[in-house]
Amino acid sequence: MRPIMLIARRELAAYLRTMTGWVIIALVLAVDGLLFNAFAIGSGEKRSSEVLTQFFYFASGTTMISSVFISMRLLAEEQQTGTIQLLYSSPIKDHEIVLGKFLSALGFLAILTLATVYMPMLIFVNGKISFGHMAAGYLGLMLLGSAALAVGTFGSTLARSQVLAAILSGVLVVSLVIAWLLGRITERPLSEVFASLALWQHFMGFQSGIVHLKDVVYYTAVTYVALFASIRVLEARRWR
Repeated sequence: MRPIMLIARRELAAYLRTMTGWVIIALVLAVDGLLFNAFAIGSGEKRSSEVLTQFFYFASGTTMISSVFISMRLLAEEQQTGTIQLLYSSPIKDHEIVLGKFLSALGFLAILTLATVYMPMLIFVNGKISFGHMAAGYLGLMLLGSAALAVGTFGSTLARSQVLAAILSGVLVVSLVIAWLLGRITERPLSEVFASLALWQHFMGFQSGIVHLKDVVYYTAVTYVALFASIRVLEARRWR
């Protein structure tokens, strides 16, 4: 456990030391702020719960996009600079490398997500919202982000450059997001399979303040499978 935490701490510090990390935070906050003011609050009268639901709707998109860019450097940077050989020659195990880097990205995403709290809090100026609704929404954002980060970690493990990692991870995440479209054009039981695989569909309950166990299990399963695949790819490259 100690090597995992050391790697996570070092990588998280790297995010906060570089300009890339702060640019990601600034862009996400700017986009979320614009969408919140233009569409969530918008014009006309809306119930406070509707404004909060729309905030989480837009925040889910920026969370998935930012997760791709956060995770692109995790292992692709090591391969791009050649420092991956140092990791291979160290006594650190493959699962410790993957988990340490993933936890650093998840920690950075948590900081980024926490920075958006002021937006739903603005609703209290003229309205009233449920803290349970907020908690469910932010839980959903972290679960969605965790799954997207794990998929991005897998893409970063496969790629040899950060740009290629971002492209590959983006394709994988988008494929999971639009899986529900395949569910519409296929027959049962395939339609149900594709619908259940859709990454964003499982977030709909969270944005409305409802937590379903099946959605929590789904995001946890996607995270586990993607990280397991990342570890296997790293093991295969170590012994190749």
